[in-house]
Amino acid sequence: MIRRLSILAAAALAATCLTGAPAMADGPEQIANGTFDTTTEPWWHTGNLAFDLDGGRLCADVPGGTANPWDAIIGLNDIPLVKDETYAFTFFATATPGKVAKALIQLPVDPYTQYLSANPELSVSGNTYAYTFTSPVDLPNGQVAFQIGGSAEPWRFCLDDVSLKGGAEPDVYTPDTGPRVRVNQVAYLPKGPKNATLVTEAVGALPWQLKDADGVTVSDGVTTPRGVDASSGQNVHSIDFSAYRKAGEGYTLTADGETSRPFDIGGGAYQDLKLDALQFYYTQRSGVAIDDALRPGYGRPAGHAGVAPNQGDTAVPCQPGVCDYTLDVSGGWYDAGDHGKYVVNGGISVAQLMSEFERTKNAPSATPVGGLNIPESGDAVPDILDEARWEQEFLLKMQRQDGMTHHKIHDENWTGLPLLPHLDPQKRELHPVTTAATLNLAATAAQAARVFAPYDAAFAAKNLAAARKAWAAAKAHPDVLASTSDGNGGGTYDDADVSDEFYWAAAELYITTGEKEFKDFVLASPHHTADIWSERGFDWGHVAQLGRLDLATVPNDLPGRAAVRASVVAGADTYLATLRQHPYGVPYNPPTYDWGSNNLVLNNMVVMAAAFDITGTLKYRDGVLQGIDYILGRNALNQSYVTGYGEVASKNQHSRWYAHALNADLPNPPVGTLSGGPNSSIQDPVAQAKLRGCKPQFCYIDDIESWSTNELTINWNSPLSWISAFVADQGDGAAPAPPTCEVAYTVHGSWPQGFTTQVTIRNTGAKAIDGWSLTWSFLGAQKVAHGWSADFTQQGATVTAAGESYNKKIRPGQSVTFGFNGTSAPGANPTPDLFTLNGAACA
Repeated sequence: MIRRLSILAAAALAATCLTGAPAMADGPEQIANGTFDTTTEPWWHTGNLAFDLDGGRLCADVPGGTANPWDAIIGLNDIPLVKDETYAFTFFATATPGKVAKALIQLPVDPYTQYLSANPELSVSGNTYAYTFTSPVDLPNGQVAFQIGGSAEPWRFCLDDVSLKGGAEPDVYTPDTGPRVRVNQVAYLPKGPKNATLVTEAVGALPWQLKDADGVTVSDGVTTPRGVDASSGQNVHSIDFSAYRKAGEGYTLTADGETSRPFDIGGGAYQDLKLDALQFYYTQRSGVAIDDALRPGYGRPAGHAGVAPNQGDTAVPCQPGVCDYTLDVSGGWYDAGDHGKYVVNGGISVAQLMSEFERTKNAPSATPVGGLNIPESGDAVPDILDEARWEQEFLLKMQRQDGMTHHKIHDENWTGLPLLPHLDPQKRELHPVTTAATLNLAATAAQAARVFAPYDAAFAAKNLAAARKAWAAAKAHPDVLASTSDGNGGGTYDDADVSDEFYWAAAELYITTGEKEFKDFVLASPHHTADIWSERGFDWGHVAQLGRLDLATVPNDLPGRAAVRASVVAGADTYLATLRQHPYGVPYNPPTYDWGSNNLVLNNMVVMAAAFDITGTLKYRDGVLQGIDYILGRNALNQSYVTGYGEVASKNQHSRWYAHALNADLPNPPVGTLSGGPNSSIQDPVAQAKLRGCKPQFCYIDDIESWSTNELTINWNSPLSWISAFVADQGDGAAPAPPTCEVAYTVHGSWPQGFTTQVTIRNTGAKAIDGWSLTWSFLGAQKVAHGWSADFTQQGATVTAAGESYNKKIRPGQSVTFGFNGTSAPGANPTPDLFTLNGAACA
């Protein structure tokens, strides 16, 4: 979740790092009594601790049950720091049982600016820890602080040989990028594109070899020099080994004396990833206990359920002066690595999950997503919609009676790491309503009204009513904006331009209802014809793209829809051109990388995937298959950004409860969790200390404290889930066969309760079709009531009509016709975009 620099008052730090031994320091000792031979003076402690000397060490018994690291502190004051001086800081410490502590050198008063922040993992036997940092300020009264709170159980902390000396050599952080051959460390599809990048000083082409798991060379060729890549500062070559198509595990690529990390050729990993990326959401749920039987290692009590020490989300008051009521805003997903819940982030996230589901109704290659192993699994509703509903119901709770919607709800103040949700003692507050939040609700509720209609008519109607109310409220209050200064305890998510939210909401309301008001608004919006496919992609603050994509890919009767679809294809061409020009094959190449750059990369891939669904043109699909390579290891850092995927993958994303790096009793983030990725602005102290001056691709560190480069969020996993499902749907990467059928679907009449439709299938292939089964999906809750000349079955919105004994064979050039009477449902009833005959798409 986005924070402002003022939250932590991050200073302009220089190099800070953990080293095996400190650089030689010649300056005077800055620590008074760091050896504790006879006394603990002048060290101090919080009131819940007591010092004792144990074998020449300062020791303290730390009580259990504290929530934050700063709830128990041992410190030393009045330490002078000199600007631009580099210091060596060392100490010996033990913990019984083993714990992770925080060692800080900081400003001793608010805002407690940290000049060194380290998280030593303490053991029972003890270790010596050594760090260096460069002070960015002159400070006469610096403070050393060991924060040792935040443990549920009591433990004993001992400290000795504390030293701080100037005159040290600055340590320069150098990431371990491994072999210079960079590949997708997970898998390439056998019949899809296969590309890699070689980092080398060589100017001319070099030979490469592809080797199987036994080390046998199975393919070879020469590299293509690409020059210096601006995003990494590296001289690179490209390697294309697409011609090799044999599936297998443990392949490696060798060039210029370097051998890549291993990878597979096959599609199975993407079947796993599309589930893992979605299963992430269950463990982000608020207000309910997470069942360890469903997610082994991730079970926990319900967070913010009003059980002490929680104050709970069932009756949350507003910030002082904002309102005089409370709301039940329980449930939903925690937005990111903290305990906040935000409507604008939740909006794009739930919209992309519902879009992933809708794609299974409207795209030729899409297959249903199920098997999420969530508490609702086994009911009549697809699992992906059950998960989306958990967030959508929270969004509905954030709406006031007048239709305006609160922007966010989170703790009164920031909490520390680690902190499980059920242990959070802070007061929870509703923040003011905003037009942006209101329009996010209008958009997602309109979308939910149609996707849930076949499964839960009452919930669909509730959403449509909420969407209409939100739309009317937003029109009445079009410029109620989030404050840029409302960033204590949670991100601001301020947005000065909500015209794109109006466009998105109008588009979803039009698709669902077909009503003139929303059609006219969409057609009049400048976003409707503008080039909205910016180099940096789209995100929670730029959502016109969501409206354009759904108008292009979800059946509707908008005038000029062909131009809308063409505009999506034009956007895909833009991103495809960027990918082809980029030496690392990334459809994103601004001069500086944004916060959450990985989600922007993936959203640009969503545009290319939509273009493939619209046109069937293989270059767009192949663009997606190349783009995922960057996320999974073909990048300057030579690592996958998805937990559990790839030999070297992110695993320490910023989180208060997936915090194994800070507490060995807690897990790392679940498999399938995306890291935010390189961020040129490096706002957090860890990134500022270690990454200053970084080239864009190198502005990332897999450190739990690096919230500006390594946070996890619901709106970053949503495009990962969408794209993973798309890639999984491509099978082995073979080109789709051309259609061998045409379908004419004609509504001959309609009335308030129903409609009559005739369908004609024509065989355009060279072979007879002996036994046919035609499948399509309605937009919402329409149903086949009575049919003729075919056998009908329906599940949800999806209908299958099968030939009967007398008309089951369709010879080349011939046709069969059948029809049905349907029952109407509230809203629009457009002609379906997609018909599949025996599993293959028709023209």
